[in-house]
Amino acid sequence: MTSTVSIEELNIKIRQESQFLDRLRDEISKAVVGQSYVVNRLLIGLLTNGHVLLEGVPGLAKTLTVSSLAKAISLKFQRIQFTPDLLPADLLGTMIYNQKDMQFYTKKGPIFANIILADEINRSPAKVQSALLEAMQEKQVTIGEQTYKLDDPFLVLATQNPVEQEGTYPLPEAQVDRFMMKLKVGYPTREDELEIMRRMARTERREPVEPCITPEEILRARKVVNEVYIDPKVEQYIVDIVFATREPEKVNLPELKNLVAYGASPRATIYLNLAAKANAFLNQRGYTTPEDVKTIAYDVLRHRIIPTYEAEAEDIKPEDIVRKVLNAVNVP
Repeated sequence: MTSTVSIEELNIKIRQESQFLDRLRDEISKAVVGQSYVVNRLLIGLLTNGHVLLEGVPGLAKTLTVSSLAKAISLKFQRIQFTPDLLPADLLGTMIYNQKDMQFYTKKGPIFANIILADEINRSPAKVQSALLEAMQEKQVTIGEQTYKLDDPFLVLATQNPVEQEGTYPLPEAQVDRFMMKLKVGYPTREDELEIMRRMARTERREPVEPCITPEEILRARKVVNEVYIDPKVEQYIVDIVFATREPEKVNLPELKNLVAYGASPRATIYLNLAAKANAFLNQRGYTTPEDVKTIAYDVLRHRIIPTYEAEAEDIKPEDIVRKVLNAVNVP
């Protein structure tokens, strides 16, 4: 893999296997204006089997983007609106007694799909969140005494509103850590907003998104992502970044010691590696660069760094800590 020939062959293979990405982006753009950052990160999640949490104020097309992605792939899609009265059985399913047969039957819940949109995940109590997050981690659910494997691919894309906190149940850090990335969805540009107005300010229905790729293309692409070459120096760079969030004084950042309560977990190291390789795949490269790592570092790390009360008092956010770490760690 280290030889020039192998990298060239891999580049050719990636160009062939990534052709579906243009079709997918074109199809999503029928419904969604702009949001290329969100779409690319969702594609990274899809290519690496990593769940994604999207945070942003209402009206930024978070739900529309996720549902358009699911519709553009021939996959089973379920949107679950999380509410305070939702029960784990509403999510996973339950056992139903049939009086005629005098037997219990399993009624599977909406979790049995390929792409799950968990809308406003922080609106439901801890039991429901735990049920979903266990399914994310184990890729299986237990109903009664029976355990059921979930379909492959299985991807959870969750949204939450950071503004309205009344009636919400914030996800504990240990559960948030199971999401590969946490995306901060921002407002569109002036040009995109103008296009949104022109396209959406109509009374007739929008042009529907049609399936344009198959699950097999996704599963094939995942295998190719695993083959993307990552140099030992880039691997060391990833480890250096994660360790700098835990031991900032060792990278000449003593001022962060009192600002970080807990650094990133080992999942951060795994996901930085995977996401960097997927980002290289999106750019049709057979090898990763430090720039790939930097590109996705904020999304992988922001929900894994827990600031201290002192940091919160000084209005220092996890993104600020990640920025300082990236500036301090030597790039290979």
